[in-house]
Amino acid sequence: MKLLIVEDEPALITSLVSYLQGQHYVCEVASTFADAQEKMLLYDYDCILLDLTLPGGDGLDLLRELQRQRKANGVIITSARNAVEDRITGLHLGADDYLPKPFYLPELSARVAALVRRRHYNGSNLIQAHALTVDVLARTASVAEKPLTLTRTEFDLLLLLLANQGRVIAKGAIAEHLSGDAAEQFDTYETVYAHVKNLKRKLTEVGAADYIRTVYGIGYRFEPGAAA
Repeated sequence: MKLLIVEDEPALITSLVSYLQGQHYVCEVASTFADAQEKMLLYDYDCILLDLTLPGGDGLDLLRELQRQRKANGVIITSARNAVEDRITGLHLGADDYLPKPFYLPELSARVAALVRRRHYNGSNLIQAHALTVDVLARTASVAEKPLTLTRTEFDLLLLLLANQGRVIAKGAIAEHLSGDAAEQFDTYETVYAHVKNLKRKLTEVGAADYIRTVYGIGYRFEPGAAA
């Protein structure tokens, strides 16, 4: 799962990135209004943690821009601006939640997880696709009750595919989702090919069908209709 942290306090940024990466999230950071606007419009995120008071602009204007562009990113406002009017405006502009500063990092993580469940997995921790069962919270997977041993990146790739069942995901989108800003350092998608190949192999080894289909020249699609 990929997050964008829009925040300008260096100490808080360090704490957020350290904690959330420990919770298996890929984290990108934008510390100014302009940086946040560029990232939010160019890329997709499972959740954006949005401070309202930013160098160069107001976070509520970023929400307005997301609304104009019909971007479907989940948004949790994290702000010291505790006015009721700001909360109401933010929620009307499409924010999913509002967590006033100061907050506890475990509570923030729980709210992020809840938002991701609501938006991608119908509010459940368990995802079922024929013989495949994935527990999002426990980060475990099995096929017909046979455990599926995955690396962190392979599990994140599986979640991405499951959240977009039936839709083609471009190789570039997969690379950016799994690696965040680091994806721009690579000229090829060899890492994506390797992760997909390993995930397909591990699924097959425990008896799963060929759920992951290659769309040549574009990317990959998870076919929920494939039967084991």
